[in-house]
Amino acid sequence: MNLLTFVGMITIPLVSSPFVYLSGRLGAHDVILQRRSYLVRGLSLLVILAAWVPFVFAVQTFFAGGTQEVRLESIWLRVDGISLLVSGTVLLLGTLVILFSGPYMAGEVCEEKYYAMLLAMIGLMIGLTCAGDLFNLWVWFEAMAISSYLLVAFYREQAASLEAGMKYLVQSAVGSVLVLVGISLVLANAGTLDLLEVREAVLRSDVNRLTWLSAGALFIIGFGVKVALVPLHTWLPDAHSQAPSGISAMLSGVVIEVGLIAMLRALSALTGFAVSWGIIFLLFGALNILYGNLLALRQTVVKRMLAFSSLSHVGYMLMGLGIALVSGIALGAQGAFFHLFTHMLMKGLAFLAVGALIYAMYLQNDLHQPLTINDMAGAAQKYPLVALALSIAVLSLGGLPPLAGFMSKWQIFVAGFETGDGWIIGLMVFMALNSVLSLAYYAPLVNVMYRKVPSEQVLAGKSVPFALSLPMVLMLVMIIVLGFVPQLMEWITLPAAQSLLVMFGS
Repeated sequence: MNLLTFVGMITIPLVSSPFVYLSGRLGAHDVILQRRSYLVRGLSLLVILAAWVPFVFAVQTFFAGGTQEVRLESIWLRVDGISLLVSGTVLLLGTLVILFSGPYMAGEVCEEKYYAMLLAMIGLMIGLTCAGDLFNLWVWFEAMAISSYLLVAFYREQAASLEAGMKYLVQSAVGSVLVLVGISLVLANAGTLDLLEVREAVLRSDVNRLTWLSAGALFIIGFGVKVALVPLHTWLPDAHSQAPSGISAMLSGVVIEVGLIAMLRALSALTGFAVSWGIIFLLFGALNILYGNLLALRQTVVKRMLAFSSLSHVGYMLMGLGIALVSGIALGAQGAFFHLFTHMLMKGLAFLAVGALIYAMYLQNDLHQPLTINDMAGAAQKYPLVALALSIAVLSLGGLPPLAGFMSKWQIFVAGFETGDGWIIGLMVFMALNSVLSLAYYAPLVNVMYRKVPSEQVLAGKSVPFALSLPMVLMLVMIIVLGFVPQLMEWITLPAAQSLLVMFGS
């Protein structure tokens, strides 16, 4: 893979970020203010569309020659199946969120900062997925975290938004320190931070296994904050509910998943412990699924309910990864990566649909307040497309066949039974029962939107513009199509699963 392709994949959104910001700071006249808003939105869309070009070249190069490497001074970048899957997922959701944000963020104070930080976060996440050594993995991770703090606290004049940003900042900072300590431990004993060289050093090392396990524990706890492992998840519901809806979709759809990839990369360097990490993933997966469901059941604010349900879906991904690491069955990892993609679509669509309702019912009436379940009563009468999109999204999240969410869960389920291991099969039954339990909080959302008597908020709501509806329609179609033809994702989920097994030596 040539340097230009790498530069394009990562730096087109990253380097364009300050130019987008500066373009939004030109002039202060009212007419210029309105024009520069269009300029910022247009530039952001052009940048994210341009980033797809090197990604397509990267895909072609990967399938022609396998994993590719590039070295820039001390920075190692490697593109394997996981990098491509996650980069494509980030670019897809980023493109749809920028489309959605046009009318949603129009006229907001510091609108240019929103787009600049969003583009920077997209570039940094792609860089993180390609990191080939532990130190640069940490640097990409930290830089991504900084851009996401600013977006979580975007409504800085609101106390709740600032509180959410501060909680996110403090907890992530603690996690980052733990990761850095783990990296120091690896460097002190392996003498290198290159992921491939660390694996070789661990294999020939006579260092006590407890040292490597300690480094792994620090990685799991440190990255676990970003992944929202229970009980390290407490920043998540506030951040998701206070951020602009497009950012809520990014946080739930890709940011926590990228944290999971960072954790996998770091743990893969400590070769020889794949089964141990797999067992830990299975246990955390079960805990996340149950705890996320129980907390989501109690919520009345829609965004908080969706945020808590993200805990459960991280749990499904952990289950698939755990099965693959414990048994070496690639279908488990394939199911986990498929669920990573479908979760991006489902949760992204759910947050964008909720954002469209907030835009029409509150923002257009100069109100900033959370959307509750009761506020949505009768929404289908006035906003049929939004209600349909949200209904499909949550029913797919609940695993209703034949939607995409059912298919990705089914793959994990089948992989678990293929192991023939009694306790893993027991966990699969537990997972299936919890998937049914989740319908206890998803189904009422659908029910309330199709009530005959609309709420006062729905009656006072304004219309939803086409630009808000377009990304929702695209995601809605993808969820339905992937439900009927899940094989469409095999070309990218299978190489990602194989890359995972190679990384962990399974």
